[in-house]
Amino acid sequence: MTAAERSADLYARACRVIPGGVSSPVRAFRAVGGTPLFIASGAGARITDADGRRYLDLVNSWGPLIAGHAHPAVVAAIRGALERGTTFGAPCEAEVLLAERVVAAYPAAEQVRFVSSGTEAVMSAIRVARAFTGRDLIVKFAGCYHGHADHLLVAAGSGLATFGKPSSAGVPRAFTECTRVLPLDEEGAVEALFAAEGAHIAAVIIEPVPANHGLLLQRREFLETLRRVTRAHGALLIFDEVISGFRLARGGAAELLGITPDLATFGKVIGGGMPVGAFGGARPIMARLAPEGDTYQAGTLSGNPVAMAAGLATLDVLERESGWARLEARGAELEALLEPVLARAAFPVHTVRAGSLVWLSFHEQGAPRTAAALGARETARFARLFHAMLARGVYLPPSAYEACFLSLAHSRADLEEFTAALGAALAEIA
Repeated sequence: MTAAERSADLYARACRVIPGGVSSPVRAFRAVGGTPLFIASGAGARITDADGRRYLDLVNSWGPLIAGHAHPAVVAAIRGALERGTTFGAPCEAEVLLAERVVAAYPAAEQVRFVSSGTEAVMSAIRVARAFTGRDLIVKFAGCYHGHADHLLVAAGSGLATFGKPSSAGVPRAFTECTRVLPLDEEGAVEALFAAEGAHIAAVIIEPVPANHGLLLQRREFLETLRRVTRAHGALLIFDEVISGFRLARGGAAELLGITPDLATFGKVIGGGMPVGAFGGARPIMARLAPEGDTYQAGTLSGNPVAMAAGLATLDVLERESGWARLEARGAELEALLEPVLARAAFPVHTVRAGSLVWLSFHEQGAPRTAAALGARETARFARLFHAMLARGVYLPPSAYEACFLSLAHSRADLEEFTAALGAALAEIA
């Protein structure tokens, strides 16, 4: 077998034993075509696939690897934890230490509970919000993705945006009857819904920086309206900071915006590359959780020592290396480098950025604030761009709706390499 056949062979084998050959849909390259890369290793800002080809990585496992692949401090922390045991199904010191760090950093969090994924975090936060308010209705926004819990798999982003589906098969209508979906960026729609059903709404959930249907930067005034209206009607405001939390700032989007939600969900960065999620909020709300309260939530691997060690080490790196300031500077640097390149493109393509989150928008209007669908022409252009960049050794997210993630491992030289590759790729596909 030649090196070029390795990924193709693995994919063919995977398709026989794994649905679609992948464990998460967006990995399948259905939106861009071709055979997905099977990754063998990663170091710093680079990954190497099963065929031995190296790429500059702009995916970074979809956000957790804020320090880069296999950061020595994170690897050392994981190795040390592994030597003491992988999991105990019992409390451990590391979960206390990480909880203390989250509570100290995040404006809304007086207490936090760990789970194993962002989906679990959101599902649990909504359950406790319903228990606390005694209400059933949940409000979400079109284009915001909050994991694959049944009652939130409505007008979602992420892989669902890629496939153009408003929801998923296998979700009974009864599960979504208590979910209301509003458009982003429309205060009037929020006010009208609360005027009609405010007494029955338990919570509003939103990504304060929506990053699963493109990067849809919201006006602060819109988010302030959510805070004001929920408070006035006795509903809770939940910030889904699975992506933005501990990436955009130490205190996430809440710190940057100066808006404090009632509950927040986390993942990605606080796991340092291990499966971790968390949700937190004010003590009276969190007190509804069992065993203190009457709202059940549990997880055998929640707060396991290996994942907690990885999260602690990642936060240590960010603090020690002025990580958030450096990432903001890197993002601004890339934005400046890309500006003249995109201006020369033969079709509309724009940079949309929030700190170290960067999205190449193929929308005519530049930086949409609502979940605007791309046409067939634009998605085809992105697919060609994706493969043109792969050929130049740059790995982009395999979807026109997904953002790129910068890490502390990305250097000025890496940004210049990315920019040069993009300029050449745009010229090729024009």
